[in-house]
Amino acid sequence: MITRRGLFAGGVATAAGAAAAATGSAAGAVVTHNARQAARVEPFHGAHQAGVATEPQAHAVFLGFDLRKDVRKEAVVRLLHLLTDDAARLTQGRPALADTEPELAVDAARLTVTFGFGPGLFAAAGVDSPVEPLPAFATDRLEKRWSGGDLLVQVCADDTVTVAHAVRMIVKDARSFARVRWTQRGFRSANRRNLMGQIEGTVNATDLDRAVWIGQGPLRGGTTLVLRRIRMLLETWDAADRVAREFTIGRRLGSGAPLTGTAERDEPDYARKNHLGFPVISEYAHIRRAHVADPALRLLRRPYNYDEGLTPEGESDSGLLFASYQADIARQFVPVQRMLAEGDLLNEWVTTIGSAVFAIPPGCAPGGWIGESLLA
Repeated sequence: MITRRGLFAGGVATAAGAAAAATGSAAGAVVTHNARQAARVEPFHGAHQAGVATEPQAHAVFLGFDLRKDVRKEAVVRLLHLLTDDAARLTQGRPALADTEPELAVDAARLTVTFGFGPGLFAAAGVDSPVEPLPAFATDRLEKRWSGGDLLVQVCADDTVTVAHAVRMIVKDARSFARVRWTQRGFRSANRRNLMGQIEGTVNATDLDRAVWIGQGPLRGGTTLVLRRIRMLLETWDAADRVAREFTIGRRLGSGAPLTGTAERDEPDYARKNHLGFPVISEYAHIRRAHVADPALRLLRRPYNYDEGLTPEGESDSGLLFASYQADIARQFVPVQRMLAEGDLLNEWVTTIGSAVFAIPPGCAPGGWIGESLLA
């Protein structure tokens, strides 16, 4: 027989059980959320700066700054202390020191903040620069608004809000010391294709200790960055048929395979001839001109697409932010770029309109700051 007292007791037990289950579910959800957040955090401190060998994120902003005229070494060091502290916080999912929107920092989304020093920063600090501007290349059509810069801040993450928030905090830090010279925004997809349909990064540096990281001197553990803004003429590229486009690149657009192979990672056979006796991969095909046989001299390419919408003429203002990391610009980047400038078929459809070089200092330990080995 069900009594009123029994019914009440049963109801209490049921409610208690439901509450316990809800609490358990909530706790489980918190644990799951925290684990997911932890998986979206890239380390900040270490021998190398993050954002170079890090698996590329979906979104990037490259900020170029010019130091104010009265800024000298002491002020540069203060600025780098500020930037390092906020970057260390933000990349770990914590708000910056004077963050007015701390909620926006919670999801780090694999955020990395990477700093680079241009020749102007070293001059302001009274220190010899380990990098210098690139030589002129015949195919360049450089625009001042996309070139140069004393300080680079590269901000990358898998979430656009995370990137935007980090950029705001960095610019606030820098405002008293520098002005923004340029802002370049990029994106990339999981299939690694650029806006011409090509797969990027098929042959990339893998021996990072020899090809990317500098092994001695004040830059030990650091590297260098060449950032090139490459405009694509997509309307005329679209007008070329698929055979012409693949002949230009030296790879099949569908699979990324070289014209002499069947899979993306197949080694191109540059000696193979067609039935007429001509090379299957043209002497002027992009992959042949960019080919580097020695793994120690290869570039670590981390490119991002850009799309600024349409020009007044209704044409695409799009292209590639070509970020190249290497231990030695003169030995690695310059020879490849000369080969491309002298005879790359792709030059018919691409033009470099921006260029900048930076020394990427090594990483730092907790309590340290980026650039310590160069400027302390």
